[in-house]
Amino acid sequence: MLKVVQAFDRAPIAEIETDGAAALERKLQAAEQVFRDRDGWLEPHRRIAILRRLAALMEGRRDHLAMQIAREGGKPLPDAIVETNRAIDGVHNAADELRNFAGREIPMGLSTAAENHWAFTTKEPIGIVAAISAFNHPLNLIVHQVAPAIAVGCPVIVKPAITTPLSCLDFVALAREAGLPEPWCQTFVTDDNALAEKLATDGRVAFLSFIGSAKVGWSLQAKLAPGTRSALEHGGAAPAIVDRSADLGKVIESIVKGGYYHAGQVCVSTQRIFVHADIAEDFTQRLVARVERLRTADPTLKDTEVGPLILPREADRVGEWIAEAVEGGATLATGGKRLSETTLEPAVLLDPAADAKLSTLEVFGPVVAVYRYRDLDGAIAQANALPTAFQASIFAQDIDVALRAADRLDASAVMINDPTAFRTDWMPFAGRRESGYGTGGIPYTMRDMTQEKMILMRRS
Repeated sequence: MLKVVQAFDRAPIAEIETDGAAALERKLQAAEQVFRDRDGWLEPHRRIAILRRLAALMEGRRDHLAMQIAREGGKPLPDAIVETNRAIDGVHNAADELRNFAGREIPMGLSTAAENHWAFTTKEPIGIVAAISAFNHPLNLIVHQVAPAIAVGCPVIVKPAITTPLSCLDFVALAREAGLPEPWCQTFVTDDNALAEKLATDGRVAFLSFIGSAKVGWSLQAKLAPGTRSALEHGGAAPAIVDRSADLGKVIESIVKGGYYHAGQVCVSTQRIFVHADIAEDFTQRLVARVERLRTADPTLKDTEVGPLILPREADRVGEWIAEAVEGGATLATGGKRLSETTLEPAVLLDPAADAKLSTLEVFGPVVAVYRYRDLDGAIAQANALPTAFQASIFAQDIDVALRAADRLDASAVMINDPTAFRTDWMPFAGRRESGYGTGGIPYTMRDMTQEKMILMRRS
């Protein structure tokens, strides 16, 4: 049995059964059986109808789903409500995409050999999808991995994070209530890493969707069966550059949201802030004042802004990284105090050493580091110096500075005057280098979970 507890105070929520090797084999066999039976594939109109009903069912349980995110994942309730709304919209997004999800005509007659031919492509589901998810968006990440599979007609087996399985279980139960036959969407709940690896690397799996640590993701990638496609979503130490032309009256709120949303437990959370020396003192004073006003408390309360870290050991680790940075010469401008087993005061550090963990690794906690710069290109070089690269920000009113930084920052997306953590569910979302592989976002995932087949006809 797996005990699920509240992230904030470790109070028990539920006990659920875990799956073993025999259960995994049954689920894989069931998925393989329905996929091989082409006559039994669900037509697009049926998949659209199921997704629409699923979204309506989620709408009816909106308050329950949001509170569950707050309890098991520790995300403050206002943000959990936003996540739930996004998840509902994401299901609609997958259904909407099917209306224009089609193949294309291949030009013929361009050579003598191609005369009197007609060719076109169709899109087919790639096969069984194994989805391994993360804790930090326990409903919306599941939607991003599972709704595209349902939409394109792939059987999917989804393994939620062991700290936050309830949102996933509820979502899959609602999908079945919406009319999706069980073999097309199954859960696999386990705390056994070997079994999770077995799911990902089984030869019957055609596509792996993995959200989690780079160490685990790249290890799984190396062990995939021949021909298996994948999408890996890891993280990084997202940089934000604040030019001296920036409007500090507007910048601070964006920086704070980007850095402390969900206690920094976001793969594109703002972590390294490079501030022009001419405004560094003013920026730092404003930032510290705003951070000190953040309400860190029980995430189920409506006015909480920062909640807990997911586990006590994560709070231990973040505290250790702060101490290491201070010992290495950084100034702790505010925060860092341990408030409970899983909560820390949001922290601001000034000028950590270049080799400090906070300067080089993803902290995944409520901490930002501020560095001064004089030369824009030097700040860009520092921002680009890590082996990870995901989303970045430039804050500037000078359009030349903004566009120069946007052009030169090594990132899959550069936000101008918006936080690094900005995302809509239909936009491309991808890590570069160690930060990931493939492109997320519901329409993009749907494309990855299909393959084109060309049909060629010879005209008489």
